Amino acid sequence: MERVRVLIADDHPMFRFGMRTRLGAEADLEVVGEAGAGDEAVALTAELAPDVVLMDLNLPGLNGIEATRAIREASPNVAVLIVTMFDDDSVFAAMRAGARGYFLKGAEGDETVRAVRAVANGEAIFSPSVAQRLIGFFATPREPAARSVFPELTERERDVLALIARGYTNPAIAGQLVLSPKTVRNYVSSIFSKLQVADRAEAILKARDAGLSGS
Repeated sequence: MERVRVLIADDHPMFRFGMRTRLGAEADLEVVGEAGAGDEAVALTAELAPDVVLMDLNLPGLNGIEATRAIREASPNVAVLIVTMFDDDSVFAAMRAGARGYFLKGAEGDETVRAVRAVANGEAIFSPSVAQRLIGFFATPREPAARSVFPELTERERDVLALIARGYTNPAIAGQLVLSPKTVRNYVSSIFSKLQVADRAEAILKARDAGLSGS
C-alpha cells in the first residue's frame, strides 16, 4: 500500500509531536518532515515532495498564506491543508493561495486523519464552522462597485482598500488577511499611488464615495 506522505508545518513543537504521533499510528500515512517556519516549509516541500502539507497560519518568516502560495506555485500537485486556531475570514485568503482545505485545531484526531486523506485524494474539506462561513459568503449578493470603479486595483488591493474604508489600521489589515505588516504597507502604498491620493483619509473618502461601506 502506497502511503500518503505528510509534512507538518507549525511553530509549536508539542503540536508537531502530537500530530506526528497521531498520523504515524495510521498504516497509510507517513510523516516525512516537520517545519517550524514558513520559509522552512517551502524548502522542505521542495526537498521531500510530500503529498500533503499541514500548514499553520501563524508562522515566523513567511506566514501560512504566503508559504501556501509559494508551495502551490512551485509544486501544484502538493495539497495544502490549513490547520489553525483562526476561525475567521482568513479562510478566503487561504483558498485564494491554493489551500485544499481549512481545519481548526482542537478537532478530534480521527477528523484530522480523515481531512488529510481527503485532500490527498483531491477533495476539499473544511471544519463545520468554516464551511458555514463559506456558504454564508457565497449566499450573500456581492456588490460589484469596487471592481467597476477601481479597475486599476488588483483583487487583493481592493480587499485592502475595503478594510481601509472600514477604518482598519495596517496591523489590523495584516491580521484580517493573514499578511505580513510589510506586505500590507506595500499594498497601501500601491493603492495610494494608483488612486492618486495623498493619505489614508483621502483614500477612505474616495472608497466610500465609490460605494465601499464604512461600517
